[in-house]
Amino acid sequence: MIVVSNTTPIISLSSIGKIELLKEIFGIIYIPDAVYYELRAKKDYGYEEIDNFDIFKRIHVKDKIKKDLLLRDLGEGESEVIVCGLEMKADFILIDDRLAYKIAKSLDLTPIGTLAILIEAKRRRLINNIGPLLYEMQRKGRWYSNKIIERVLLEVGEKRLLNEE
Repeated sequence: MIVVSNTTPIISLSSIGKIELLKEIFGIIYIPDAVYYELRAKKDYGYEEIDNFDIFKRIHVKDKIKKDLLLRDLGEGESEVIVCGLEMKADFILIDDRLAYKIAKSLDLTPIGTLAILIEAKRRRLINNIGPLLYEMQRKGRWYSNKIIERVLLEVGEKRLLNEE
């Protein structure tokens, strides 16, 4: 399986101590240079994991023209993830940015966000509950609207709609 990841899923999962879910679900995770340097520059969650976990493999963008075109609308990391995903014929790209997600889909890539990774982890019984992890990510600076959290928790059977309670 070929999986290329942007910065945010790595940071988000690292912030809650669940980076190993990437290995358990996907195996090797390819990260473009821009993602690597972004993680290294922040010296925050994910900073140590990208060098200390053997699941992360750095890759380089070949098609600079495609990257430059994407840079008009996206950041460098998102652009490189999409271009590398195309170049490697990735099965999945891990990306949370809404616009990047939509562009990836329009280019026939299969984007997956951090919340979908948690849903899959619960489906595989790698984690018991998503709710506490979502709230912990929020406390550590990851932003998800209450509406999205409610939808995810409803999907995995951890919460009912407020108007049904």
